[in-house]
Amino acid sequence: MGIAAYLAWGFMPLFWPLVKPASALEILAHRVTWSLLFVGALLARAGGLRKLLTLGRRRFSLLAVASLLVGCNWGLYIWGVNSGHVVEAALGYFINPLLTVLLGVVVLRESMRPAQWAAIAIVVIAVVVLAFDYGRLPWIALALAGTFGAYGLVKKQVGVSALEGLFVESAFLFLPAVIYLVVLETRGTATFGHGSPSTSALLLLTGALTAMPLLAFAGAANRIPLSLMGPLQYISPSLQFLCGVFVYREAMPTSRWLGFGLVWAALGVFLVDGALARRGQLATSRSSRGR
Repeated sequence: MGIAAYLAWGFMPLFWPLVKPASALEILAHRVTWSLLFVGALLARAGGLRKLLTLGRRRFSLLAVASLLVGCNWGLYIWGVNSGHVVEAALGYFINPLLTVLLGVVVLRESMRPAQWAAIAIVVIAVVVLAFDYGRLPWIALALAGTFGAYGLVKKQVGVSALEGLFVESAFLFLPAVIYLVVLETRGTATFGHGSPSTSALLLLTGALTAMPLLAFAGAANRIPLSLMGPLQYISPSLQFLCGVFVYREAMPTSRWLGFGLVWAALGVFLVDGALARRGQLATSRSSRGR
């Protein structure tokens, strides 16, 4: 199930261009709208809507912040894919785990091991190389990594299931999404219901497409050991990268390969360090139980 979730996220760049007659904002508005309705139906069937009333003001406030972050992340990703920046979008999700660790240090005062600092230093060098290659900062990648990293940090403080979180986040974004869709309709520029029937049908599917991988991931997270979940998370950006290079034929000059090579080297350091740290913790735990 975990692999299915990462595969779905990894092949997402193949879906968004199918609804490209719609703008990124219109696609985002539909994604929010249909996600709320789809997830709401699932929660109602499972009797989970009442539980949301017990979340309290603090958790609702945190979920409001999370909704803004995930809305920006979704919108930027859709725009990036449909504007020919699939490879750069993939870069954002490659560096996201490292940025998440750095956010933990800055915001939560967590400590970092030397190898983690080394991995982040390599990523900084990679960003400099890629900035020279693109002729600008790879801001799409940095913004995607930043919004998703901050989103994960906020969600860590909330303590709700993925489905409950998605419902509340979609609820916060629902009103502006509907207002935007109504404005498009009154101006006669809406795609939904006016373009091809297949485009309208695909826009309807955005809710299920958002929720189903989350459900698969949530089910797998409780069964798959953390040591395996770490490497699995790179399936998605790897597939996104392959889509950008081989499906959409985005340019990959030598300097860009060098930048990505540095990022992959940093991830290698990060993964090996994490594996060694977990092995050390297990050894310590076993020795303490044996006393």
